[in-house]
Amino acid sequence: QVQLVESGGGLVQAGGSLRLSCVVSGRTFRSYAMDWFRQAPGKEREFVAGRTRSGGSTYYADSVKGRFTISRDNAKNTEYLQMNSLKPEDTAVYSCKISALGNDYWGQGTQVTVSS
Repeated sequence: QVQLVESGGGLVQAGGSLRLSCVVSGRTFRSYAMDWFRQAPGKEREFVAGRTRSGGSTYYADSVKGRFTISRDNAKNTEYLQMNSLKPEDTAVYSCKISALGNDYWGQGTQVTVSS
């Protein structure tokens, strides 16, 4: 069984920063791809950022490129999403997902609210 737990969300003013964490526990994998998604009220879930299994490549939605950065700490089994220059339109529930051995595993999400 795999558990993903996000944290780090909260209320921040426009222009501020937050760092989200996603701790992966339970069954371990040699490697996995990892993505961050978000879902705003009344909208469909959208891709935000991700990396390949090796971690050699990262990719971002155009809406966050240059402002968000994805990273990982292997020793802590933790994935991060650093979010800078936040905008009100970044308000959403952010979730992490890992993909390994043909399966996807999701966290429960963390709320990010950006006030104008």
